Amino acid sequence: MADLRASGLGGVPKGATADRPSSPSIGDVFYNGTLGCLEIYTSQGWVASSAPPAIPTIGTLSQSNSALTYAATSSVSVPIISGSGGGLANSYTVISSPGSITATGSSSPILVTGLTNGTAYTFTATATNNFNTSNSSIVSSSITPTTVPQAPSLSAVRASQSATITITPGATGGYAITQYTITSNPATTTQTTSNTTYTFTGLTDGTAYTFTATATNANGTSAASSASNSVTPVSPAADFLVVAGGGSGGGEVGGGGGAGGYRSILSRNIVLGTTYTITVGGGGAGVVGGATAGNKGINSSVSGSGFSTITASGGGAGGPNSTPSTGGGTVGGSGGGSGEGSTRAAGNEGGYSPVEGYAGGAAFDSAQYGAGGGGGAGAVGSDGSSSSGGNGGIGISNSITGTATYYAGGGGGAIINNSGVSVGIGGQGGGGNGGSYNNVITQTSGTSNTGGGGGGQGGNNSSFPSGSGGSGVVILKSNIVAASTTGSPVATTLGSYYIYKFNNNGTITF
Repeated sequence: MADLRASGLGGVPKGATADRPSSPSIGDVFYNGTLGCLEIYTSQGWVASSAPPAIPTIGTLSQSNSALTYAATSSVSVPIISGSGGGLANSYTVISSPGSITATGSSSPILVTGLTNGTAYTFTATATNNFNTSNSSIVSSSITPTTVPQAPSLSAVRASQSATITITPGATGGYAITQYTITSNPATTTQTTSNTTYTFTGLTDGTAYTFTATATNANGTSAASSASNSVTPVSPAADFLVVAGGGSGGGEVGGGGGAGGYRSILSRNIVLGTTYTITVGGGGAGVVGGATAGNKGINSSVSGSGFSTITASGGGAGGPNSTPSTGGGTVGGSGGGSGEGSTRAAGNEGGYSPVEGYAGGAAFDSAQYGAGGGGGAGAVGSDGSSSSGGNGGIGISNSITGTATYYAGGGGGAIINNSGVSVGIGGQGGGGNGGSYNNVITQTSGTSNTGGGGGGQGGNNSSFPSGSGGSGVVILKSNIVAASTTGSPVATTLGSYYIYKFNNNGTITF
């Protein structure tokens, strides 16, 4: 039988580890000769009295928050197993790796919060009492906290019987997002995609829709997003304004250049996925010298596969001095005015159907007086007189961009005299003014990107050139946004419409 004799210190029993009382009560003490220390019996069994805790160990880790509910960060429960042979711990400290996130508690398990989803963590632990802190435990096993994804956000752009949905993902929850599920309101179908850009089909043109979406990962599905902006699908169509380059004025008291051809096309269907080529015609270059006709402007156009090309023809050239047989300039968007001199006929009218412009004016029917003004898109150029060059014909006002703007005015005719007379004034819509002899008044060019005709040259052979024609412009107003463009068009919006103004060549794809 074990020796349970009391020690000499207050009758405390003593012996080897095996001699401890078999049915101790909490608070019983025992001098353990095997361990060489006084022990006390606690709820955790026999522990050394008046000693620091032994090194603890860490049990099986578990994620404490639900992986089925999104959380920005997660928490892990770290169970602590007290070491044997040391004092009773009154607190435990757990440290994460990576991040060195620290949590302390008086009892097991210890909850470590603020952990990043999708990151693998291990932990170490120490035990502390009134006497000291133990060394760190061995490293725990690894755990990677995760949740379902955060709800995404989305926006929509209308198209024909469809809408293009752009999804902005939220946090992944630690697992890769494998699918987005999109629902329309009013309900049509529920459609899924793994991409963040998706065309939602099966919609009814003229009906307003909003959309919500959820995100799914290996844990499950997020909450639904907030509703997108409202869109109303429409069949894709566009209005077109196509203005060609204006013609230049004629040489040496020449007629004004004709305005570039003007084509306004409303509500033409466009084809999704088709690239349309935009050609913006340049104005005719100015000329120098008697009997030198101006240069015709260059055509502008819009063309694409499956699309009937829209072409506006370049403005007619201004007629020159001393060429009675030619009369006005060549056929174009608008006719150029006749040059100064006798028996000049009116300039030719635009030769396309529908008519893109009007005839230029005739020179005064006598030598040494005014040349005719170039025709405009909206009116004929006026005839020259004994005291004035003819004015260019007015252009046409168009509000395709939302602001009423005149395009395709004819150039003004020149005048031979130097004083007490008037040069021809360019027509509203970018037409240049005519000049007077020896450049007492210098002719001007048509305004860029209006298709205005250039002013007739007032000087002699060695003087400055006649006014060049203004370059053309192509403007589209569509009911859907373009997928891509080249050529750097000026892009604006007008209510629910999208405006693309091409001042140079380019392309547009819807």
